[in-house]
Amino acid sequence: MTGEPWWKGAVLYHVYVRSFFDGDGDGHGDLRGLLAKLDYIESLGVDGVWLSPIHPSPNRDWGYDIADFEGVQADYGTMADFQRLLDEAHARGLKVVLDEVLSHTSDVHPWFVESLTGGRDGPKADWYVWADPQEDGTAPNNWLSVFGGPAWAYQPARRQHYHHKFLRQQPKLNWRNDAAREAALSVLDFWLSKGVDGFRLDVAGTYLHDEALTPNPPVPMEERTRLHWSHAGNLQQHLFDSNLPENVEMLELIRRRVEAHDGKNGGERFVFGEFSEEEARCGAYCTPAEGLHSGYTFVMLLARQLSSGFVREHFDNLAGYPGHWPTISFSNHDVPRTVSRFGGKQASPELARMMFALLVALKGTTLVYQGEELGLPQAELTRDLLRDPVGDLYWPYDGGRDGCRTPMPWGPGPTLGFTTGQPWLPAAKEHAGLTVAEQERDPESTLAFSRSMIAFRKASDAMRLGELEFIETAEPVLAFVRRHAGEQVACIFNLSAEPQFVEQPALAGAELLPVRAGDGELRGGSLGLSPWAALFVKLPA
Repeated sequence: MTGEPWWKGAVLYHVYVRSFFDGDGDGHGDLRGLLAKLDYIESLGVDGVWLSPIHPSPNRDWGYDIADFEGVQADYGTMADFQRLLDEAHARGLKVVLDEVLSHTSDVHPWFVESLTGGRDGPKADWYVWADPQEDGTAPNNWLSVFGGPAWAYQPARRQHYHHKFLRQQPKLNWRNDAAREAALSVLDFWLSKGVDGFRLDVAGTYLHDEALTPNPPVPMEERTRLHWSHAGNLQQHLFDSNLPENVEMLELIRRRVEAHDGKNGGERFVFGEFSEEEARCGAYCTPAEGLHSGYTFVMLLARQLSSGFVREHFDNLAGYPGHWPTISFSNHDVPRTVSRFGGKQASPELARMMFALLVALKGTTLVYQGEELGLPQAELTRDLLRDPVGDLYWPYDGGRDGCRTPMPWGPGPTLGFTTGQPWLPAAKEHAGLTVAEQERDPESTLAFSRSMIAFRKASDAMRLGELEFIETAEPVLAFVRRHAGEQVACIFNLSAEPQFVEQPALAGAELLPVRAGDGELRGGSLGLSPWAALFVKLPA
């Protein structure tokens, strides 16, 4: 026992509920389907699950536009189904973390309906961010939506615009209003009282807006990259619509609210956030005593070039925040799958296993997106099959997020074992040979390796909790040491499809450990690595 909180060094399995497993044949995943697959999740060796939003929603943004924070989406089941899932997960030793979207709601949420229709003097008039149009009828300022166009929508009922950072159907909640903020915080109390173990907070840098509605400055032309030009909203610095320095105060308020439930109908709770802009400014790198317990950014999620730099640069940045505990993720429901993002047309099971080993070896709390343990590549969909508003907006430049949201492949058949009905997104043809059923039969599969890698991490305090120190190696080799309480493990990765050779005196007298992706040979201080190899070496104390 280390005395550390359970979440420090934990591995959480990210379930996109709508695409995980359909328990009733209506074409989309649900809580009963998830319950039916709990044994599978337990078999991975993970510490818990993070569920995508389960609340009632009109699904303009597929659950991230919430209409009732204290309910369960009818498509997914009932509150009784959720309670049974929670109880069964806890019986297996699995934590349950919910995805909460507290900075905005759906435009059909009763709070917004009252704010819209109750007049400028109504009890919820200021629960959302309203502003007068400019004299010529245009939006109050230049703020741009992440999903394209002005971040304002005009409503004749109030003769005002309301602010929306995402879709116009996702009005921004006004956290500067005491009653609105308390209503949002009470959502956490509601679910914690039921025994959930914590929360992942969507867009955690966006709680506060600048009250003066100061325009956002442009990204200087000479600094613009492909990423900036990929979406119009990226062409301005989001300094005033969100990401304010005082956002940190809201993060601390949330963490304290969550920690107040420690020991009540459950043990220690965990709250971490997603930060996609101006991370240092809005609290992404706070210590667990200053902001949230942890946070993750999109730095590694958006990386596409497979070199040691994509890891080293991120951890060099984290070194400037020594009290921060990071959450590490390579893949989720918003970005192309890892093996395709880095491998392109050369994506392979060998690359998938090496990347999974790297993910699990890094310092932090680890997020594994469903199917990552199978090495799934990105699905390619035609425009008529898209359900994601972002994909529809930017087609054909950007296919949107549906390619990483296709149904989990469980076994043979036209829907790959996901449903007996018509799936909400088609089963990916790219996943036909990578199903759980097929990989369960193969002791050399990516699934088998993923289980062994997670077990290796859990059995080693250095791998779970240790500090990370890089070893100087030439590209395309990445190497670092994890150290804790006298235990030292060197982690070495060949980021290429060619064999590599490393001379490192620190490896002399070390022991090459049996868990590995690919193959390697250690002789004194010399280490040979096969293509896409991930090797682990126990260093002498």
